[in-house]
Amino acid sequence: ITMQLISCAILSVMGVVWWMSQSWLCSLTVGTGLCMAWRGSWRSVFIALRTIKRDLIFRCQVWSFRDLQQRCHAVAHWARDQGWTEGDVVALLLESHPVVVALWLGLAMVGVEAAFINHNLRQHSLSHCVSVSGARAMVFGTEMTEAVSEVTDSLRPDMVLFRVGEQKDEETPSNIRAQSLDTLLSRSPTHPPSYKLRKEFHDRLFYIYTSGTTGMPKAAIVVHSRYFRIAAFGFHSFGLRPEDVIYTCLPLYHSAGTIMGVGQCLLFGVTVVIRRKFSASRFWDDCVKHSCTVIQYIGEICRYLLAQPVHPSEAHHKVRVAVGNGLRSSVWEEFVQRFRIQRVGEFYGATECNCSLINIDGKVGSCGFNSRILPSFYPIRLVRVQRDSNALLRDSQGLCIPCQPGEPGMLVGRINDVDPLRRFDGYADRDSTSQKIAHNVFRMGDSAYVSGDVLVMDECGYMYFRDRSGDTFRWRGENVSTTEVEGVLSGLLGHTDVAVYGVPVPGVEGKAGMAAIAHAGGQIDLDAFLSTVQKALPSYARPVFLRLMPSVDTTGTFKIQKTRLQNEGFKPQDTSDKIYFLNSGAGGYEAVTDELFRAIVEGEVSL
Repeated sequence: ITMQLISCAILSVMGVVWWMSQSWLCSLTVGTGLCMAWRGSWRSVFIALRTIKRDLIFRCQVWSFRDLQQRCHAVAHWARDQGWTEGDVVALLLESHPVVVALWLGLAMVGVEAAFINHNLRQHSLSHCVSVSGARAMVFGTEMTEAVSEVTDSLRPDMVLFRVGEQKDEETPSNIRAQSLDTLLSRSPTHPPSYKLRKEFHDRLFYIYTSGTTGMPKAAIVVHSRYFRIAAFGFHSFGLRPEDVIYTCLPLYHSAGTIMGVGQCLLFGVTVVIRRKFSASRFWDDCVKHSCTVIQYIGEICRYLLAQPVHPSEAHHKVRVAVGNGLRSSVWEEFVQRFRIQRVGEFYGATECNCSLINIDGKVGSCGFNSRILPSFYPIRLVRVQRDSNALLRDSQGLCIPCQPGEPGMLVGRINDVDPLRRFDGYADRDSTSQKIAHNVFRMGDSAYVSGDVLVMDECGYMYFRDRSGDTFRWRGENVSTTEVEGVLSGLLGHTDVAVYGVPVPGVEGKAGMAAIAHAGGQIDLDAFLSTVQKALPSYARPVFLRLMPSVDTTGTFKIQKTRLQNEGFKPQDTSDKIYFLNSGAGGYEAVTDELFRAIVEGEVSL
């Protein structure tokens, strides 16, 4: 254990940040740590020595390690010139670009912490994220000017704004007073800053926000050890190589892009191709153009790619490994076969969680594995929860009740503050942190992180994602998994976006299933749809209500947002979208009119 801790400390991003001023020392530090932690990894010692090796690629720009190093130094000098000290926070509001990497890494060199803001946020959500981080300054791209203009008045009075990118004065709103960061960095030295960093392995590196699918985003704390652990797990678990080229179209404000993706570049010398945003039509063209051997995904990306017509570039790419999470079993095999993917590196995890899972052997549909023979080796567990509230159920001794194989349960992970694998660093907001911690879970007196996700484990120990907490609803005496129903309906409709959720109906026990379907236009044969649904789903899982809408609300990482849909329910007056009701008496779906809505609410129509 001592040797593992030593190797982790040497391998930490802290080491990369601290010693980046001397690239050879950075290389030796990282390489030595690799050899201590994993046998046979001597090749990694020499990776970072190749300072001219392609490091980051964006469009036609190619950044070498030396380029990144010099820009990080310039950022570090600029941060010191601003008078910022260790622990100060700077908000970053930019679309994906290598400069984002230079900014957070350069800030980290002098102990300043970045807060990665989702560039899709606007107004109250945006100002909330900036304020909860306690940021003293904000760096934004010119493409974000309008969004910044909308929240300027709600930011702290002493907030300093910096702009990245060219913009004429007449194009800048009058309420924005921003300095040109490009100009400031061009004048900033590119030699190492003469500053001794005092931060340690378990100190904060930056903040990454939760997706906000069930409320306002929370600022999750990422410490140096967590950054290393996530990146190193991805590299060694899925057989990545220093000579690989990773294609990431995931946003850099998300941990998948900045840690799992860019982390391979910083720690292992892997080349990373950054795309500003995902494009299903250009995906394989990009992979061919840059000779990519590894791609990053979240489950919905795979579905979007399958929905595209067959393209010649599909047959000419060199992609060997696909790494990501959320790949549904309903599309897994089709995705692998059509695009000739040799290995799928599926994992489960959240930025802040201490119970990550990895599917090393490619078990279809599984998000990871935990030994049933040695469960204490990695102390995570599925525990029983109340059906409606998702509150943890307790036995006579006051401990949580473990689930049996095949029984859905809440995933929890025992907290150990001295172990980088098991610590829980929480959020910037203490109340949000305390809400994710339960006590007396495995044994009396302990503490555990509550993931909020419902999983199922089979007899062998493979884990399968079932639902987000609160997504499962009960109807006709049965629990309905929204994730499973969404997968089935999406497959029946040609991989379109589908959001499934439960809606209350007055006087009826449980919640009736409702499916919001992205339907751009044209006709949908509801009779044919119902016929296929009846064959694919049990009666209690079939949607009672349908909502046809131009698009389904999603986050920047394509997670479906259901809060607004749930609040609007099936009331036709609350939306211009078409809503349909499954009239069991008539044997088909019919449009919900004001009169039909009244009849349903007053119990005149049988559900």
